[in-house]
Amino acid sequence: MIIPTHRLSSMKELIHSYGSTLTRAEVDYLHMLVGDWQVVADLAAADAVLWLPVPESDNQQFVAIAHCRPARGSTIHLDDVVGLNASPLRAKKLARVFKRGKISMPHEVRWAGSYSVIESWVPVIFEGHVIAILTLEVNVQSLVAVDEAMSWLEGISEILCHMIWEGTFPNPDTPTSTMHGTPRVGDGVIQLDVDGNVLQLTPNAKSCLRRLGLPKNVEGKNLAIEITSVLRNENEIEETLAVVVMGKASWVTEVEAGGGIISLRAIPLTEQGERTGAILLCRDVTEMRRRELELMTKDATIREIHHRVKNNLQTVSALLRMQARRSDSFEVKEALGQAERRVAAIAKVHEELSGTIDESVKFDDMIVRLLSMSATMASAGKAVNTKFEGSFGIVDADSASVLAVVISELVNNAVEHGFCAREKKVPENAQVLVQAYRDGRDLDVYIKDNGIGLGGKELGGLGTSIVRTLVRGELSGSISWSSPEEGGTLAHIHALLKNDD
Repeated sequence: MIIPTHRLSSMKELIHSYGSTLTRAEVDYLHMLVGDWQVVADLAAADAVLWLPVPESDNQQFVAIAHCRPARGSTIHLDDVVGLNASPLRAKKLARVFKRGKISMPHEVRWAGSYSVIESWVPVIFEGHVIAILTLEVNVQSLVAVDEAMSWLEGISEILCHMIWEGTFPNPDTPTSTMHGTPRVGDGVIQLDVDGNVLQLTPNAKSCLRRLGLPKNVEGKNLAIEITSVLRNENEIEETLAVVVMGKASWVTEVEAGGGIISLRAIPLTEQGERTGAILLCRDVTEMRRRELELMTKDATIREIHHRVKNNLQTVSALLRMQARRSDSFEVKEALGQAERRVAAIAKVHEELSGTIDESVKFDDMIVRLLSMSATMASAGKAVNTKFEGSFGIVDADSASVLAVVISELVNNAVEHGFCAREKKVPENAQVLVQAYRDGRDLDVYIKDNGIGLGGKELGGLGTSIVRTLVRGELSGSISWSSPEEGGTLAHIHALLKNDD
């Protein structure tokens, strides 16, 4: 029986509240244990519960700080037990094991409500003293349903429990896998002796080895020799392969042969510090790696397309600039210059997309460069101060292209009509301020200048028509212009983007 107490959301919070006597190293060790104890729970077909003593309690109390259910077999605790206190009877047993520091695996059956349970008690020892208790509770009915040919897995779980008691499991040198598909007990288990010969393996493990082209019967054979025989014609062999398939080091690797790929994780088995064998967890990751390769190829292709589009747009921009220089007509020069600026704005977006695997843009990273480019081109290279405030967030590629053209157009208009229309030179205090405010899909952008203002004029040029059409049609939004009391012009865009930030 377990008695409810104050519930907290995480193991870290529970340790902070109840484990004030633990050192930082001890806390890290408990986190490492919980990070790898699923293997023990699955092998034993048992619920694993980690108990921490409550310091300075009137009667010795223990609180459950972590709980793991088995993937093989039935769970004992249908409800979460984390944050609950042990019942008085269980607390006494936990206190005895904690004090003695001896592992207790009596294999006695007791009744827990409607379940018959076998329970093991494992002191978690760190640097010579007990810091917590691990209990394994097995539903006897689930063991009956387990194939007798798989009962050897329980023996492996007992070895791992003794290794926890000796402080040799989990191994702190085990690397953290950065790839998806790290194998678990349900994926396949192979037991090796100290020389790397196969003692026993589960049906799923047999299927994994068959995927590599190994013979159906590998019991009694040296796994390293068998795998090497199918790798003779392979181009690349993982450096970690030998230590993994021999079970000599706690490591993870992958083997590719015969058109299949399997992930292997070795867990050496030790007794009093001496290696007695190992288990290998294996998983067929052929289709998973194939999909990942397809996605990587697709991502690389998309990036290359954006890169080529950017180069082509820059070429078009350069051709427009050359054509403008050769023309004697002011109107033609102006029209070609505006076209060049619009093409350059779109090229900026594709430049950003060519450097990411996502079809989206961190618009804040490119807006400052875009503002500077637009203002410089509109003012014939003369200095106009541009400033950006707020955040656009992550913007999808289609919306980013439209926003780049719209903002570039509005900045160009602000510089050209706000500063250069009355005077042929740019004032020293000329400034264009862009402010962006994002709330989910809603985006509000304000472009403000301190120029001469609208002066009651109607906005009806080509640039204005382009901006209105893009905002309404592509951004499902609206745009308006106004003249603030302090002077200048304020353009306000409200857009509805395709993706949330």
